[in-house]
Order: sequence, then structure tokens, then C-alpha cells
Amino acid sequence: MTTTRNRVPLRSSESDNRRIERTMRANVAFFAEHRDQIADRLHELDREWDIERTIEANAAVIGFTGIVLAAAHNQRWLALPALVTGFLFQHAIQGWCPPVPVLRKLGFRTSYEIEEERRALMALRGDFRHVAESADSALRAARGVPNATAPA
Repeated sequence: MTTTRNRVPLRSSESDNRRIERTMRANVAFFAEHRDQIADRLHELDREWDIERTIEANAAVIGFTGIVLAAAHNQRWLALPALVTGFLFQHAIQGWCPPVPVLRKLGFRTSYEIEEERRALMALRGDFRHVAESADSALRAARGVPNATAPA
């Protein structure tokens, strides 16, 4: 079984994966030249729906619709929530179900792919400088070297 992080890209077409990667790289390149706009892009990324959330919402809407139609018209409509539940389970196990290719073509990304762009933008903005400084301090402390001197 593949990891949660890799299961959708492994089951997606190479062309869709490459397009999603190219788009992310183009976004990062754009914001490297427009650093004053990085905060706005990070807010957009906070609101972006990943493919998992989209599939879950899609399954809920279709399932609920099938139940309402079954209650109002004909019990045969219960096949719809049964089918979508099967697809949802298939996606949980394999990372693929019929909506995945369509959603990938529409540009929906995994949470990891969204997070890759977020980390790249934060690095451009300099958000990780303090992490490196903290790591250096921790290494010096672990070696018993005072902060004023360089690591051994």
C-alpha cells in the first residue's frame, strides 16, 4: 500500500502530475520576483481545497442526494449512495476513484503538493532563518560550545 502522500500522484496521469508541478514552480518563480505578494498567496493556499477534501465533499453531496431521491421518489436511488461509498472506500485504499482523473485535470492538488508550494514561498520570504539559527544553537549546546563561538 502506498503512503497517503503519494497515492494520488501515483494513480494520476504523468501529464497531470507534470502540469501541477509546472504550475507550482511557475507560482514560486512569480513570487520570487514579487515577494511583497507572498502573504496574499499564502492566504490563498490556506483556503485552497485539496483533492481529498473535494472528493469527500463530492461523495457527501452525491450520497445525500441519493438518499433524498430514494425517500422522495424511488428506493432504487439508494444505489447512488452505495456506489459513491464504494468509490470513497476505493480512494481510501488505492488513492484512485473515478473523480480523481477529472479533479486532477481541473488542477486539484494533494495537501502535500499545496504544502510544497507553501514551504517554498515561506523560504523565499525568509521564514526559516530562525530555524537554522535555532538548530545551530542546539548543536552548539549539545557539543558544549558556548553560543559566542562557532560550532566545532
